[in-house]
Amino acid sequence: MSEAEDPILKKLIPRINELAHKAKESGLTKEEEAERADLRKQYLKRFKENMRSQIEMVQVFNKEGKEVTPEKVKEVQRKKGLRDD
Repeated sequence: MSEAEDPILKKLIPRINELAHKAKESGLTKEEEAERADLRKQYLKRFKENMRSQIEMVQVFNKEGKEVTPEKVKEVQRKKGLRDD
């Protein structure tokens, strides 16, 4: 799922941007700084989850068409039932 498709990120990003603009223009209150820190943590957590999911779905092939997906990724895919081998 990309950032554009993730409903949670769609809600977080506008507020993060709003706080970033306010910080540059006039500064933030302590409450807003705390909110910004919390939103950033939420954003990074969700971003990492989405990235991990995408990586776990990847299969890598060389020029000859032979699969060269790293074994670590293959193991994760097997555990999730995404591979038959």
